[in-house]
Amino acid sequence: MRGEVISIRRLAQDDKITPQAVAQFKNLSVFSIPWGHLRVIIDKCKGDTEKAFFYVKKTLENNWSRAVLLNFFDTDLYERQGKAITNFDLTLPAVQGELAQEMTKDPYNFDFLTIRERYDEKELKDALMDNITKFLLELGNGFAFVGREVRVEIGETENFVDMLFYNIRLHCYVVVEVKVKEFDARDMGQLGTYMVAVNHQLKGEKDSPTLGLIICKSKDNVKAEYALEASTQPMGISEYDINNFMPDEYKSSLPTIEEIEAELMEN
Repeated sequence: MRGEVISIRRLAQDDKITPQAVAQFKNLSVFSIPWGHLRVIIDKCKGDTEKAFFYVKKTLENNWSRAVLLNFFDTDLYERQGKAITNFDLTLPAVQGELAQEMTKDPYNFDFLTIRERYDEKELKDALMDNITKFLLELGNGFAFVGREVRVEIGETENFVDMLFYNIRLHCYVVVEVKVKEFDARDMGQLGTYMVAVNHQLKGEKDSPTLGLIICKSKDNVKAEYALEASTQPMGISEYDINNFMPDEYKSSLPTIEEIEAELMEN
């Protein structure tokens, strides 16, 4: 342990981290995580103490392996965490609002998907469902998947919530709408209606109010801020990034489920 303390002090001096920062590392139970993790954090953060504290805290909270830690460095988690445009500070109690804001990202990284470049909304949602474990990892700590196309009755009509999650840390349902287009303020009307339906039909007495999140291809930040300010529902708006695409001709050459079933029936 003493050798580790001496080493971190030397690294701190090399990276120009102050003695006070070293003390903060120690107060965060920094030596509760493996030394190899610490080396990665110090090497990657290059003297940015806030960034280093962030990854130390996340590693302790989530018990990340070194491989997972490196993965989150590669996805620029620190730069994205808590950056969604929301109205949580206006619609939630202070403590819950801060926790809700912290759970968001902007943009969400969907690079674990491989889809054709001209994808549609159904294809994107299907791909997310096929990779639900990785999607949950990207959403962040505390999310549990409830279902997709969750049926709610509103008046005399059937409605289906795109994706419904429950956040264990916040003790609330989270309605997620994924849009393949630029953010449109009208999307918030649909989301808000679903959130109210979930509050009435699924939310328990001990649950906190349902949160809503729109993850869209792009957004005008000013328009998003104005739309959120006009709403009394706790909502957030983020973008997503996808960089892995397969050629359209390859995608079109793959048989559909219907074609496979028809072939099997003929044989």
